[in-house]
Amino acid sequence: MEMSNDLDRLLFFEQARKISEATYASNPLDADNLTRWAGALLELSQFQSVPDSQKMIQDAISKLEEALSINPRKHDALWCLGNAQTSFAFLTNKEDEARPYFEKAAQYFQQAVDEAPELHQEIIKHGLGQQTLGAGPSTSTSSNSTKTATKNKNSSDLKYDICGWIILAVGIVAWVGFAKSQMPPSPPPPPPR
Repeated sequence: MEMSNDLDRLLFFEQARKISEATYASNPLDADNLTRWAGALLELSQFQSVPDSQKMIQDAISKLEEALSINPRKHDALWCLGNAQTSFAFLTNKEDEARPYFEKAAQYFQQAVDEAPELHQEIIKHGLGQQTLGAGPSTSTSSNSTKTATKNKNSSDLKYDICGWIILAVGIVAWVGFAKSQMPPSPPPPPPR
């Protein structure tokens, strides 16, 4: 059953990668698309050999940096970039070579946290907070109805984006845990003399 889930994930993220690549060809300045593309690459990197995984993660990092050049305050791109740096660090054999990636990850995570209050305000502004409490905006005219439909679509898109990144983060944590569990145990220390 687990293999079927892995195959489903592989197919899903490969399709997402292809869609993002096609979307990029028509609109290279879409920071959301670049972020989705990078997220798909990070997921696909889990199914690769270590060198191929590292190459795919570097490609994801490149896409995320491009997204941030378009929108430097893009919270989910910052968070994803932290995850990418962390993933790359775990695939690096030597601790001294991995350390800079962990340090970059910490910086990106901190930037994402710094953007979180503004993200929270944006979510509230789009009505997600009201919907959570069960009180949605009322629509009395067709103009208000159109505005509300647009807000609801944007809010729905934002919810799916947030859920997607949460799932990605959980996937990466699970992947790291799995990788650690597959590592051979350290040999016992030599007996005292």
